[in-house]
This record gives sequence, structure tokens and C-alpha cells, in this order.
Amino acid sequence: MNAVNKAAPGDAAPLKFRSLGGWVERPADLQPSLEGHVKADVIVVGAGFAGLSTALELRALGAQVILLEQEFAGFGASGRNAGYLLGSMGIEYDMFVKRLGVEQATQFVRFYDEAVPYVEGRMKALGIDCDYNPSGVLRAGVHASQEKRLRENMALGQKLGAVTRFVDGAEMRARGIPPAFLFAAEQCGGTLNPGKYVAGLRRAAIEAGVKLYERTPLLSFSEGPVITCKTAHGSAAAPVMVLATNAYTPQLGVLRNKVAAIRVSAIETQPLSPQQLAAVGWHGREGIITPHYTMESHRLTAHGTMVLTVKKLGYAYGSKTPNIPDQGAYAALAQVLRERHPALHGLGIQHCWSGYVSGAYDFLPVIGAMGEQQNILYTTGCSGHGLGTQSYVGSLFAAQINGKTPELLTAMQHKTPSMLPEPLQWCAIHSAFAAAKLLDDWTDRKVRKHNASKG
Repeated sequence: MNAVNKAAPGDAAPLKFRSLGGWVERPADLQPSLEGHVKADVIVVGAGFAGLSTALELRALGAQVILLEQEFAGFGASGRNAGYLLGSMGIEYDMFVKRLGVEQATQFVRFYDEAVPYVEGRMKALGIDCDYNPSGVLRAGVHASQEKRLRENMALGQKLGAVTRFVDGAEMRARGIPPAFLFAAEQCGGTLNPGKYVAGLRRAAIEAGVKLYERTPLLSFSEGPVITCKTAHGSAAAPVMVLATNAYTPQLGVLRNKVAAIRVSAIETQPLSPQQLAAVGWHGREGIITPHYTMESHRLTAHGTMVLTVKKLGYAYGSKTPNIPDQGAYAALAQVLRERHPALHGLGIQHCWSGYVSGAYDFLPVIGAMGEQQNILYTTGCSGHGLGTQSYVGSLFAAQINGKTPELLTAMQHKTPSMLPEPLQWCAIHSAFAAAKLLDDWTDRKVRKHNASKG
């Protein structure tokens, strides 16, 4: 599953691209693909965090559930992300307020923040050991010019109900946070191995009696009181369907005008030696994200490596999702590794990967129901912050299908701005990426200038 590609500038060895991401392998007990016709109470499409959580919650209520997955559980964004269990701190509160107003934005913040204890409870209840480190997460600035915006965003979040605190430079140094990070906003949560987490959900779903069909892409579906899903060698029917297909949703011909598939990338280093770990400090191993317009994320793993993600985003024409390397993104992340962690000079990069998240123009989650019967539920638009929320939405969907009216689902209804048609969408998204890069490059140049003046 590895392909060797040209090295990023400054790296000694070629980078290995992992087409499955850095956290997962193909399951040894790969479930059979669907053949023939099957029926159930609910069909769930997509076996990531949202699909598996929905299926598990429905089974707990006694429903018969069919789960269709095009590859294997965790193949998509769920098995490729950075592994941050993070509440609302990763979002831009001011954008939520401008779009929704204070009252509804407060409910969105609650949705993000309630997802953290929900996932922590599910890990415990289902016996999932995924190297969870409840260290909290830091949104940390790398230059003094980022402090004002960080503090303003944190204050607005607190007004909306988020529980955060400011961590000054003295505390950052006392805690051994790498010196590149000067100050931070901190929120509860932590880091985990998303591959182990999604594998645990998969195991629990199979044991609970969910009919999981892997290597079974959904080809088409017909709406009505009974929904019929067509696959290559069979079909499935149920009165309710849940689309938990994240960035792959537009390819199904659904919500193409609401969300786009955005490529994010990651690199993982070689294991750090005891001497390198000592040089880094970072004793609490807190997850770190930055307040760049295109954020960086930095974390240590339980197996002694460092994972860095994002810094450069990608978009393929028509919201396609080709599973290919992004050498420009890996080179940008390799440069971030060298500049933020100079104590690790010479540390090699073990492998790299890319994957897709879905995002709307307003960065708000896109969660709702469609169809004449309103019996097709969907969740997408997580904009790279889906580990907690996409797990939590499963419990809300299960309650709604069971006849309840979850307050948070009602509160999250809003008008998502329409995407532009191609090629205008390609131009608009790439222009936005370029603008964000200009702003971030300006910040990073100031960091380099400051470091050079000290050197």
C-alpha cells in the first residue's frame, strides 16, 4: 500500500505515501460485500465515525441495521485524521455568530462541546483502547501578532458557553510545551489513535449485530416510503436511510451545491529517540493546533512519533477525491517540522498521507433530512473537526429515528450557502486557499525574522 515519491526539499530520504493513511490497515476479518437483496429498519451508508456510531446507537434501541461501506470501516477521513478529540475551540466563533446569531451559535457550540464527553463515555462503555490521552488541547500562537485574535475568539467562545482558559508563556514553559508555541487557549479533550478508535467501533458494531457490508459502494438509491439502495451485486431496502459519507457525499449526486471535498495531508516522523523526547520536553503530550488561517496541528503519538497535519489544503475539480499524494503539502509540513521543532534536526519522516474532509462555504456542519418523506438523514460539512461531532451525531440520529426530537438537531437547522458551479467553484476555493496562504506566510516570515534576530 506504500508508494515511494520524491523527497520534499531538505529531506534526506524519499517520503513513503500510504494510500490507507497512517493509522489503519485493511482488516483481517474484512466483511463480505453485499450480494442479493436484503431488508432492515435502517440503512446507513458510510462506516466512519458517524456511520458506525449511528448503527451502534440504533442497535441499542433494537433496530435492524444494514451498514454499507465502499472500502472498509475507517478507510475515509475517520482513519486519516490527526486524532484530536476536540470541542468547539477549533472553530471560528465569530463566523458562527455572524451566520446564525448568538442564540443559535450557542447551540452549535454546545453540540461541539458535548461531543467530547460523549466520545469519552463511548470509549469506556465499549472497551475501546485507542491510546486516549485526556491532556486537553492547546490552540497555540507562534507569533505575538496572533495573541489579540486568539484572545478575542476565546472570549467570544466563552460568551457562547465554551469552557476555555488562556495559557500564558510562563505556564507554557513550565509545562514543557515546545518553545515555538508562545501562548494558547486551552480546552478539555485530548488525542487518540483514530485507527484504533474506528476499529473499536467496527468491532462493537459487528458484535452488536449490525450487518456490515464492506467493499460495497452505493451506486444509486430510490426515494419513497421504502428506500432501495443499489450496489454492484445486490440491493438493500429500508424505510429510513442515513448518509454518513462525509467528503464522498457529492459523488453520490447529493448536496453537491452545499459541500465540497477538501484534501488535507499529514506526515509522520520516525520514532523519537529518548534523547530527542527529552530535548522536546512536552511531558503532557498535549495536542497543539495553531490559529493560522490554514492551521497546523502538532502531536506526539503513543508509539513515539510526531504527526503534523494540514498547513496546505487541496481541492480537485468537481469535488473529486483521488487517493493520490500531495507533494506540495508534505513539503510544507516538513518545513513546519524543521522550523517549529529545531531540537529534532535530522529526524526523518516515516510516511505521509492525504484524505478528504467536507466543508461548506460558511464552515458550519450540514446536518438534516431530505426526500419527500424526510426519511433520508445526512451529516457532512465537518470541516476537519469531525472526530467528536460525527460520533455524537449518531446518538442524535438514532433518537430521531426512534421518534424523539433531539433539541440539538432542531437547533442546527440553517440555510447553507450554495456552492458555485464549476469552474467557478474551483476558482473560488483555490483563491480562498491562496489568500489564506498569503496571510499565514506573512505571520511565518515574522516568526523567522524574530528567530533570526535572536540567533
